Amino acid sequence: MTSNSQQNLISHLSVLYESASRFAAETAFLIPHERNGDRKQDSSWDTVTYDQFLNDVERIPGFTYLDLLHIYGISRAGYTPQLFSIRLPNPAVIFELLSKTNAAALIYHDSFASNISNCSVPHFPVSSLPHLLSSKELGYLPPLRAPGPNSVMFIFHTSGSTSGTPKLVPCTGKWIDSMVRKASVVARPRAASGRDVTVWMGSLCHIAQSFMMIGFLRHGSCTIQPSQIAFSSDELQNMVHRCGLNRLNQFSTFISSHFRKARENPKFLVDLQMLDSILYSGLPMPQEEEDWAYKNGLKLSNIFGSTEVGGMMVSIDGAGSDAALLRPLPGTAYMFEPTVTEDNGRQFLELIILPESPDCPVESFRQKDGKFRTGDLFMEIKPGCYKFCGRNDDWIKSENSLRCDTRAIEENVLQVCGDLVDSCIVVGTGRPSPALFVETASNIDHEQLKRTILERIQPFHSRLYLHERITSTSLVIAVPPSSLPRTATKGNIRRQTVEVAYRALLDNVYQDIKVLG
Repeated sequence: MTSNSQQNLISHLSVLYESASRFAAETAFLIPHERNGDRKQDSSWDTVTYDQFLNDVERIPGFTYLDLLHIYGISRAGYTPQLFSIRLPNPAVIFELLSKTNAAALIYHDSFASNISNCSVPHFPVSSLPHLLSSKELGYLPPLRAPGPNSVMFIFHTSGSTSGTPKLVPCTGKWIDSMVRKASVVARPRAASGRDVTVWMGSLCHIAQSFMMIGFLRHGSCTIQPSQIAFSSDELQNMVHRCGLNRLNQFSTFISSHFRKARENPKFLVDLQMLDSILYSGLPMPQEEEDWAYKNGLKLSNIFGSTEVGGMMVSIDGAGSDAALLRPLPGTAYMFEPTVTEDNGRQFLELIILPESPDCPVESFRQKDGKFRTGDLFMEIKPGCYKFCGRNDDWIKSENSLRCDTRAIEENVLQVCGDLVDSCIVVGTGRPSPALFVETASNIDHEQLKRTILERIQPFHSRLYLHERITSTSLVIAVPPSSLPRTATKGNIRRQTVEVAYRALLDNVYQDIKVLG
């Protein structure tokens, strides 16, 4: 790779510097106003301009958008940020991942101070950074250079655990360049003024928000920080009327709650109809809600992606019958390979990322032929336009669109509870956490059975993300032997059929847990 080709690669930092020059006085972020340290949203926001954002990145002060400053500031200082979700609370797992990457230091929020006593690398609470970084002994920032195509610029983690540990997802210069170009397409301005006002959709420690942030920064858009990711419809209305929000980005589970309110509140429906874009990601939108949105003139969009590849496909949009169909983003090289699912014998197409595609992940995720098999299944409804049809593996997505390896949980149950359980299946698509169905192998009292199972699986679950854990006996459901629906050929329990057959029971279980919580 020549130096000229390296200079053509675009990074998150080059986007920041370019936008700070082009949109210096424009609003980059609207941050919830704090009163006496209380960050609860109170209908007022503080303004951060693009010029101020750049200055803050270069000196990392103690503002409420501190996470973003740390990520970009560490990167600007010449280090590689490795981003840990707070949904991975087990420090032992975090220390293992730090060791695997030869980490230079750990920066943590002060509230986690009691958890890092065994950390083997230098560690600093965020509250100490403004003082440390103001020291003249640290010198000046290194010159901003174009990244090399194989230089690792970020390290994310898969949103689900494999055998009790998330996988490392190194992001190279070539991959980041592809993210910038794809995100620029998705975030292309929709407002008549040319400058959009949008909203945070998730944690920057996950790829979805990082992807969207880069795109909106490149176009000089303003991003509102909400009080929480699952913000209320009332807060959304405040953003529309007080901040000029014209683009809503949220996971489908949360957007559905806004749709439910809009069915009952005509004024709120008008607010949604005024938005230039309602973009959702993660889980598919229920067909009934999607139909209702299009019927009522909502400008609905869908982006399909993953941690390993970033955004991959976007919907056609518009008001036609094909508006919801997905198409690959430009500049990518994908193929759709026919495959047959065991569950019902239907033929689908698996999305495969070709090695020549600039967003193909690092080699550790690829097959021997250099291709990355996503495991995502589609049907081609018309040439080049696809409908998502689920996955060909044992991973499910939770309420907040994070992944969960059901097979690993099932294997652990059978390993430690083989004397109690004949077979089991984990379900929970679109739920806050998984639920475990077990076919009993003994005459033990069901309540005692569930308590024993929960006790035995606890060591394994302590290493998982919060959204992967089974932490209540209510989420262990005992049924008679051989009573769960199975495939006709191999006799495997049919996960999706169990979800549907026991939907009412699961609705009650999760509602009870929510009330108790």
